[in-house]
Amino acid sequence: MRKFLAFGDVHADFDLLWAALRAASCATLDGLPTPPVQAGLFQVILIGDLVHPKNERDYARLTGLPRFDHKNPDHLFLAAREQIRHLEKLRAYQEAAPHAVHIILGNHDDAVLNTSYVLGTSGGMVHVEFDPDHGGLILPDHLAAWMRSFPRELRVGTVQFAHVSPLPAHAHYDDLFYADHSPKRWFRESPEYVRMAGLDYGVYGHTQIDGGIHLDEDHHLAMIDALHAREYLELLLDPGQDEPVQNVRAVPF
Repeated sequence: MRKFLAFGDVHADFDLLWAALRAASCATLDGLPTPPVQAGLFQVILIGDLVHPKNERDYARLTGLPRFDHKNPDHLFLAAREQIRHLEKLRAYQEAAPHAVHIILGNHDDAVLNTSYVLGTSGGMVHVEFDPDHGGLILPDHLAAWMRSFPRELRVGTVQFAHVSPLPAHAHYDDLFYADHSPKRWFRESPEYVRMAGLDYGVYGHTQIDGGIHLDEDHHLAMIDALHAREYLELLLDPGQDEPVQNVRAVPF
């Protein structure tokens, strides 16, 4: 039996992510994997969307600016530089225990690699710090290659970790994905998708859950985009059992 620790969408709040990893005994103060992670007893899952702060306030905090302006190239430079610095540290953390640290490709990560899609917020701000056509920087080649290596899902027996949902269409961030409302609604309108996919349990992000992690015991799923609410998910899994999920709980930190 192994412990799986899943962390919701980061959106460039790396200080909060490291606080969660340390609270979960997954990272040392120096940002290295702890002995249980090195041994593979703890499996770390980041559910995607490493990049792009969620709003202007978060961009300002990241850059140290009193107010962030996405049309100002100097501001974009600072936003890109700070994210690159943190991505380098996270990459080193994963490379120190690649057998136990897994990062799912989120749609915001994909948008950095494929800049034909300009993502934004409900407040009208756009995420263009890694888009040179809009005044941003190009993500360094080694970080882009690392990000391209992220899987779109992780399966442990009949347990799935994915960014959006169990639907294959929701793992490809194309025109149809962005025109469709179901990626944000499926877990309330059609939670039976998990069982229909032949899964015993599913863990997903993408949709921000304001009240903390959403656990649906009836439909065997967890929505974990709740890092901002200072919660991560802990699962005990034994893939060799008929009921592989032994325990699921939201953990505050």
